[in-house]
Amino acid sequence: MSTEPLVLREQRGPAAWLTLNRPDKLNALSFELVRLLREELVRIAEDDEVKVVVVTGAGRAFSAGYDLSEEAASQIEGADRWRNVLADDVGVTLELWALPKPTIAAVRGWCLAGGCELAMACDLIVAADDARFGEPEIRYGSGPVTLLMPFLLGQKKTNELLFTGDAIDAAEAERVGLVNRVVPGDELEGTVEDLVRRIAPTPLPVLRLTKLALVRAYEAMGLRSAVLANLDLSAILNAADTPEQREFDRIVSTQGLKAALAWRDSRYGEELGKR
Repeated sequence: MSTEPLVLREQRGPAAWLTLNRPDKLNALSFELVRLLREELVRIAEDDEVKVVVVTGAGRAFSAGYDLSEEAASQIEGADRWRNVLADDVGVTLELWALPKPTIAAVRGWCLAGGCELAMACDLIVAADDARFGEPEIRYGSGPVTLLMPFLLGQKKTNELLFTGDAIDAAEAERVGLVNRVVPGDELEGTVEDLVRRIAPTPLPVLRLTKLALVRAYEAMGLRSAVLANLDLSAILNAADTPEQREFDRIVSTQGLKAALAWRDSRYGEELGKR
């Protein structure tokens, strides 16, 4: 097992770079990673040396979402237990969304499920041209934990992505307004650093108040209420114990996650990709 921290923090001038650091697992969000990320966000919120926060992933992916192997091994049963687990997931995403400083997601490779929600919680998303975005939870009897997509994409495109579980490439994500820019992979960090240089000259109090105004605007539209209402429904959904959920968990425990994902996606006539 790697002894490196699950969340790396690097100060680059006025920006704090947070790197999800499970590259061998495509930066799947384990319980411990979620806890450590939330702790870093709390510290950064109080650090006046930080004007901008960048979130990225180590290796070839941003994040494949929550760690399904860990969830299956935990044998979580009942809506009450699921709600406690999912509340932590919602908590870290909303912590990032409401962070009183501008945030940028630097995305390469897979950006799925809970990883996609973290990226959507950032104020800006810059994507490498190999990035893929999606919320495939419906394919194993679950749903988005932090329901942000309707507020970014609108009703029709959100409905399509959430009902099908399909992933879209970086170009399509830019076309529908999910990301700000798409650049070649070797230009990703440089493009993000250029955005940081353009944001950072503004005094921190002005950045904070501007961010607060934006957060309040979305809260006035019901974002936080919708997310918290969805938390209860997500707990019920995860506790539904459908035959498909049971079969997925059985394959995870006997053959591994890769086999379970292949079984899941074969039911839809395609392979979504490694998770």
